[in-house]
Amino acid sequence: MPVVREFTLPDLGEGLTGAEVVRWMVEVGEVIAVDQPVVEVETAKAVVEVPCPYGGVVTARFGEVGQEVPVGAPLVTVAVAPGHVPEDEEPAPEAERPLVGYGVAETRRAGRRRVAPGGGAVEAPALPVAPVAVAAPPEAKAPAVAAAPAVAAAPAVLAVISPLVRRIAREHGLDLTKVPGSGPDGLITRRDVERAIDGSAPVAGTVAVPPGTDEDELVPLRGLRRTVAEKLTRSHREIPAATCWVDADATELMALRSQLNQVPGPKVSVLALLARICLAGLERFPELNSSVEGEAVRRHRAVHLGFAAQGQRGLVVPVVRDAQLLGTERLSVELARLTEAARDGSLGPAELTGGTFTLNNYGVFGVDGSTPILNHPEAAMLGVGRITPKPWVHEGQLAVRQVTQLSFTFDHRVCDGGTAGGFLRFVADCVERPGMLLRGL
Repeated sequence: MPVVREFTLPDLGEGLTGAEVVRWMVEVGEVIAVDQPVVEVETAKAVVEVPCPYGGVVTARFGEVGQEVPVGAPLVTVAVAPGHVPEDEEPAPEAERPLVGYGVAETRRAGRRRVAPGGGAVEAPALPVAPVAVAAPPEAKAPAVAAAPAVAAAPAVLAVISPLVRRIAREHGLDLTKVPGSGPDGLITRRDVERAIDGSAPVAGTVAVPPGTDEDELVPLRGLRRTVAEKLTRSHREIPAATCWVDADATELMALRSQLNQVPGPKVSVLALLARICLAGLERFPELNSSVEGEAVRRHRAVHLGFAAQGQRGLVVPVVRDAQLLGTERLSVELARLTEAARDGSLGPAELTGGTFTLNNYGVFGVDGSTPILNHPEAAMLGVGRITPKPWVHEGQLAVRQVTQLSFTFDHRVCDGGTAGGFLRFVADCVERPGMLLRGL
């Protein structure tokens, strides 16, 4: 007889208490291999695949798409063939084999096998496992039958990966089961949902809002939004932050970028040049690459440079680790890679944690200035506004120059205004005369 093993949601190594089910990757009755991903879950930091340490037949799944599952709660039960797990072994979480393969979400459908209603395996080697009946919930007891119990049918799995897509559909009362997906394997994309909402795509199942209905909607803070809210609230409550700013003529910086990109090789972005300037500034003012711990200030030897990026799940801060060791070209490549990963929602937890200093290029949103909240527990953040043509006095003459506003927010416990002003002035001078960076080479 098979041994039924229960697999619970493990601690994903981020100190989180739960995760939201995004997409089931297996169905009840499917034959799975050891360490095969069975579900995608959304944590406060990333969407990850969760592999199951047991191989056998999936007999039950727990948690609907969109439902939050606590750490330690069951995810699936698996009927394991005799000989694979001793029948007299009691399942103990601390004795389970270590999980492998945690990573960002990607579709893995190869190697899937289902058990036919009669118990035989379809497109798979025969597995010595008898079909296992799945208990019905108490409120819907199944009538007794004389025939052999069949595996319970799995609930429909929506071909939706992005939590943003699900949220938009929910806000507009759209039934996603009626939306045809245009992505790979019928994946429902944001464009599919938007077309269904504006009526440009044939779709049934929308929920009509009664005339005159004008009720506010309460949207719970969950996942990433809850984590961001908690972190920013803590930052605002604990850190005595101050901000100073200055306008800078970025004409020469833009000319330098144009010259660098005439040379064969990876293109150098404005963000990479600003990052290189920040790193030079932190070398001069190392006290800004720090964080407060109780009654002490920890000065970090390495610069793990975070930068604000807009992704599917909202604003995120990917981190370039040991950025001080990278040249401008390599910085540009790494920044581009992390930016693309933020856009498609494939950033892993390790790429979103551990920052020591943040560069916030809010100019991409078309704004000139900002007074951002520090990314707790970091002590400093440089903000860069849009670079736009403005009247500027250059060499005693009024001219049209490419001007940007730089703002610097800092923890006043770590340094005073002199240090903050010195860093900001150095950054502004390098933006206006980027050749100054050669002095430090």
